[in-house]
Amino acid sequence: MTRIAYFDAASGASGDMLLGALLDLGLPLDTLQAELAKLPLHGYRLESRRVECSGLMATKLDVHVEQPGHSHPHHEHDGHEHVQGHTHERGLREILSLLEHSTLEPEVRQRSAGLFLRLAEAEAQVHGLQPEEVHFHEVGAVDSIVDIVGGVIGLRWLGVERFVSSPLNLGSGTVTMSHGTFPVPAPATALLVRGVPVYGSGQGELLTPTGALLITGHADEYGPLPALVLRAIGYGAGTRETLGRPNALRLIVGESAEPSAGCVLVLEAQVDDMPAQLLGHLMERLFAAGALDVFYTPIHMKKGRPGILISVLCEASVREAVEALLFSESTTLGVRRHACERSVLERESVPVVTPYGLVSVKLGLRAGRVLNAQPEFEDCRRAAATSGVPVKEVWAATLAAWRQGNNRD
Repeated sequence: MTRIAYFDAASGASGDMLLGALLDLGLPLDTLQAELAKLPLHGYRLESRRVECSGLMATKLDVHVEQPGHSHPHHEHDGHEHVQGHTHERGLREILSLLEHSTLEPEVRQRSAGLFLRLAEAEAQVHGLQPEEVHFHEVGAVDSIVDIVGGVIGLRWLGVERFVSSPLNLGSGTVTMSHGTFPVPAPATALLVRGVPVYGSGQGELLTPTGALLITGHADEYGPLPALVLRAIGYGAGTRETLGRPNALRLIVGESAEPSAGCVLVLEAQVDDMPAQLLGHLMERLFAAGALDVFYTPIHMKKGRPGILISVLCEASVREAVEALLFSESTTLGVRRHACERSVLERESVPVVTPYGLVSVKLGLRAGRVLNAQPEFEDCRRAAATSGVPVKEVWAATLAAWRQGNNRD
């Protein structure tokens, strides 16, 4: 049996809505507060309450940010996150330092850091900066840091093996942020949902950057609710009332007896009459169609001809698209396939501060234990070119920095 969590984002999603849904599912507020207290972040308090959303009862989480003489609750723009009067800019390095100096569990710390790095990369692309130069505005505020790190804590508390999401509802109209008024989706949100099925329904910004970040950072696939034995449903409320639908994120948890995500298809085809240039193009198209891996093996075919065995690993959901490409972009006349089981490590990407800038380290984990750690080569190559040093020096410095930062784990 595989334990599954399903994000039903028909009314969009935000960080506080996700936390509300987790509390509605039974995550104790005391547990969330105790875990967040491991982060050296002060000046806020959490409040949870039951509210009605279009006749539906849901849980609303408020993050009250303390200021001298008063406090502000965590409000939302168009029903979602908005910082009023207490925005504090924080750079990526500052946020990563908060995480590094926390006593959070390693998996929570690493996943949270990876999410902030991904957000910084999106913001950097929008503004033409390097990720380490980005200074967050809305998401740099205390309440949004609580949302992101708290979301990681809560989703880990669920103990699920597979996350699935509905297509994401972006909303419509415009959204006002620190840089001005923009059409929905906001520029960073648009980058965060690349490659994800989305649509626009309803007025205002329904999917916020933190909502997009948390869902796309956990969901393995997108589509309708998969077949499962339903165990629990949680509703996390937004602030704004919406006409005709509850302004709530629904989080469904259940168990499936279907084959686990470790089951993949292997598709194979043999060719002996394709130019090498076409093989390179075919590989690019196969990866773009959702292939997990593509590789070519030299073989000998009939009449002593040298040939190529094309092997593709993919999920069953993209089989037809992959087969269509094999027939249209190669010269094969047939494709054979078989299912196989595989064991895979959990994967994380962790940003590491080196003398040459930020470099991501890819981690392979099993049961929370890191078994493999390798610097991201493209990051190393980019840092080496900028600093004028050999790539191998950046590689070694990155591994050393990662090991130094994780020697307590």
